[in-house]
Amino acid sequence: MSFFSSRRSTVHGINGGVATSQPLASQVGIDVLKAGGNAVDAAITMASTLGVVEPMSTGIGGDIFALIWDPKSEKISSFNGSGTSSRNSNPEELISKGFTSIPTEGEGGAFSVSVPGSVDGWQKILDKFGTISLSESLQPGIKLAEEGYPVSELISWAWSENESKLKFRKSGSELLNKNNKAPKEGEIIRLPELASSMYTISKEGPKAIYDGSISKKISDFIRSEGGWLDEEDLKNYKSFWTDPIKTNYRGYEVYECPPNGQGLAALIALNIIENLDLKQIEHGSSDFYHYLIEAIRIGFADTLWYVTDPSKSEIPIKNLLSKEYGKYRFNEIDKDSVIKTVSHNTFETKGDTVYITAIDKNGMGCSLINSTFQGFGSGLVVPETGIALQNRGALFSLDKKHPNYLEPNMRPFHTIIPCMVTKDSKLFLSFGVMGGFQQPQGHLQVISNIIDYGLDPQKALDALRFSLDVDDMKTISVEEDISESVINRLQDKGHKIDIVKGNERMKFGGAQVAKYDHQTGVISLGTEPRKDGSAIAY
Repeated sequence: MSFFSSRRSTVHGINGGVATSQPLASQVGIDVLKAGGNAVDAAITMASTLGVVEPMSTGIGGDIFALIWDPKSEKISSFNGSGTSSRNSNPEELISKGFTSIPTEGEGGAFSVSVPGSVDGWQKILDKFGTISLSESLQPGIKLAEEGYPVSELISWAWSENESKLKFRKSGSELLNKNNKAPKEGEIIRLPELASSMYTISKEGPKAIYDGSISKKISDFIRSEGGWLDEEDLKNYKSFWTDPIKTNYRGYEVYECPPNGQGLAALIALNIIENLDLKQIEHGSSDFYHYLIEAIRIGFADTLWYVTDPSKSEIPIKNLLSKEYGKYRFNEIDKDSVIKTVSHNTFETKGDTVYITAIDKNGMGCSLINSTFQGFGSGLVVPETGIALQNRGALFSLDKKHPNYLEPNMRPFHTIIPCMVTKDSKLFLSFGVMGGFQQPQGHLQVISNIIDYGLDPQKALDALRFSLDVDDMKTISVEEDISESVINRLQDKGHKIDIVKGNERMKFGGAQVAKYDHQTGVISLGTEPRKDGSAIAY
């Protein structure tokens, strides 16, 4: 087996455990659990705090998805806090301007801004499962934004990678230091405008964002940039609860949020590789990577076509997740050669991110993702608020034949996907792998590491990953530690290999894993070795 040299061990506890991509956020979560809060209280508090300590990845201007295990009902609830496009959206306007896709930043970046669902989501999730108020959950983040905090290494690097995006507009300076630069590692950064916005939300509730003083600022700024989103769009927004989708993988039930999320890709891929006895294949070998790569290529081929707002287009989920279909697609895979062209099947139909996991002493689990999509989203920072608006609308299609073609009041294809796994109707895993299109690929690899190869949570994350480039569906990024012989064999099979080094390894995702033993109550956690995160239990 080949591993990332993280020198970390799985963390164990019995009273509660959390894992995030930033140590300060993890500490906040443990504080909530120690004060008597539950897993949901801790997760929402960590989510709002991460908007301060990792602001390029998440925040008030982003979206939220969650899966929550309720030990009382022994059921998993799925939450969709993805924003909608403006009711004024007009794809013909973009096409007439010469765009073939929706611009993500710079001039025209305002067209990619969808309604931010985070704050409405935080409130609704706390209303159903929490024991603390939204105001209480915001206090640690407000304190850090006001008083400042020292920036960790990889977050500093990610900040600097997005410095020019923030400098594109004057208001971007609200998320830079006093010298209008990205903060360096160890530098104390204060974000007073963001602190003020969070304080306003703590007093007024979500209304501040959707029908109050901040909503007007958002609307006025977007309209000044030529975008479509306005106060009426914000006022009409509603996040919602729904039922998760799932598949059984070797006796384990794997749960994902339903479309408009891309979790479907992971479930399709799991159904495909279930037809293979992976215990007969060496972990980290060329055959191991080949089969997983081909399975996720097929999963993406279907998902990138079908996933859209289910209220706008029927999605054949039952067909896509049938075991017969998994077997059919598995038979397309050649052991010695890549599938030359991977296409989606046809059925008859009508019509940068943070991941958080928490499990408390009562066995409640919360698997949650909050995201602005790309680094600082669109780069549009609403003046006097410190709020960077997401560019999630960039995932709409401008192809009129595509099910995800941009329409008014529509939720886009969404990359953020928390995951949960149960065994014998009991919580087994609460985990996720943030990072755009890496997420379902990460789910596939982590689940296989744990279920097929028996790796503990930390080793499952230390294991070297691949990343399929969904733009060309051919290029496979691998980590520099993978042996030359394995790379050569993958190339012999026809894979186009790109070797990734240094901080760029963050493209392989930011994962957090919490494993729960319902018989002993032991919570076991692993955290992403390629990032600054931490797992804490007590």
